[in-house]
Amino acid sequence: MVIGLTGGSGCGKTTALEVLREMGAACFDADAVYHELLRTDAAMLTAINAAFPGSVENGVLLRKKLGAQVFGNPEALARLSAITQPRVVEAIRAQLGPGLSVIDAIGLLESGLGAICDITVAVTAPVEARIARLTAREGVTRDYAAARIAAQKSNVEFSAACDYTLENDGTQAEFRRKCRTLFETLI
Repeated sequence: MVIGLTGGSGCGKTTALEVLREMGAACFDADAVYHELLRTDAAMLTAINAAFPGSVENGVLLRKKLGAQVFGNPEALARLSAITQPRVVEAIRAQLGPGLSVIDAIGLLESGLGAICDITVAVTAPVEARIARLTAREGVTRDYAAARIAAQKSNVEFSAACDYTLENDGTQAEFRRKCRTLFETLI
């Protein structure tokens, strides 16, 4: 069985993924796979820099420079996704095995990863909570976090596209309980 987790930045997908890992699932975080590819896939970095000049320096992606070019610009974000998503999908597909697997990906449905999932779950949270999480976790400004969230699908869009929704609107302990309750009914 493959469960797909999706939702916007700062919603709590990583927490849901941790709960599933504790329940014995093999877990794949598309962001972590993407970051690994940024360290190991020189061709991907070259393609990113060609599409977004100045976003790669000495073989290292300059995330804030790239973010300034793509967040708030749906066409630019689509160009970036066309470069990166196929590589992430290929890397995750190569690692899937028997038993329960979970894929955590903001672009789960758009990337093609959703097609290999038996169940999809949207993880949602109030926008202000997401902004607070992003500024604390990544050290970005409030404006940058808000722009990043605005460039993503809304909670409603994620929920409408998935089989189930987990709303992260309380404490982390409460959210972990919600996750465990749902996942125990699914697996």
